[in-house]
Amino acid sequence: MVWFITGCSSGFGQQIARQLLQKGEQVVATARRVETLQELGESENLLTLPLDITDLEAINSAVSSAHERFGRIDVLINNAGYGLGGGLEEVSQEELRTQFDTNVFGTINVTKAVLPLMREQKKGYIQVLSSIAGLVSTPGLSMYNGSKYALEGIFESVAQEIRPFGIKVTIIEPGPFRTEFAGSSIKMAEPLPEYAETAGKIRDYFEKTNGKQVGDPVKAAEILIGLADREEPPLRLQLGAWAVERYQQKLENELKHSKAWEDISRSADYTE
Repeated sequence: MVWFITGCSSGFGQQIARQLLQKGEQVVATARRVETLQELGESENLLTLPLDITDLEAINSAVSSAHERFGRIDVLINNAGYGLGGGLEEVSQEELRTQFDTNVFGTINVTKAVLPLMREQKKGYIQVLSSIAGLVSTPGLSMYNGSKYALEGIFESVAQEIRPFGIKVTIIEPGPFRTEFAGSSIKMAEPLPEYAETAGKIRDYFEKTNGKQVGDPVKAAEILIGLADREEPPLRLQLGAWAVERYQQKLENELKHSKAWEDISRSADYTE
């Protein structure tokens, strides 16, 4: 199979690309700075390309180059993205727009560029790297939460739109993993002292946990690669026990809340 992967300079993207090459798969590995892909080595099965997913022209060029080299794209892994820490009032307009331009619009535009090829093939598989933050919100990550919640809603709908073409979608929701997400990849807004005890606590969390996360990116990559061989991959998949526990607890709480207010909710309908 031919795999097109964004964000391969480190973390999940790099690990997935490395494991695929070891298996003899054909890989298109992309990153904003192509020199960061040197660790993947050289192989006739590897095409490395520079790709800033906020640049529509660069997206179309990369997809065209991939198709020209390998003739098809079987699996798209939308991995590129980053975290933005800070409360709503702390985050600047520029920081907010850049977060959504990358995590949301960049992911959408890469997918839109690949979909015509997959429709023509009448087969394809798309993985979208969301986050447990796309299901459960945390103070100090409101803009990042919003970008991942957006992906959840968009691709749940997209999965239904493209299913008739033989194209499947899985939204991946990792918890904390030992990658650079909480290190060099995270961007932090200028703090306001008024938010020290709410949004500000996310800084302490990242500093204390970075490098100690229980999630193993090697195991995660193995799981994500294996999903492509399944006849019916899941629409959503939480990665890591922490993510599973947080999501299941939220589902329980949401159901209790819904039932507690059910009578009032139902009373909004016409009675006749």
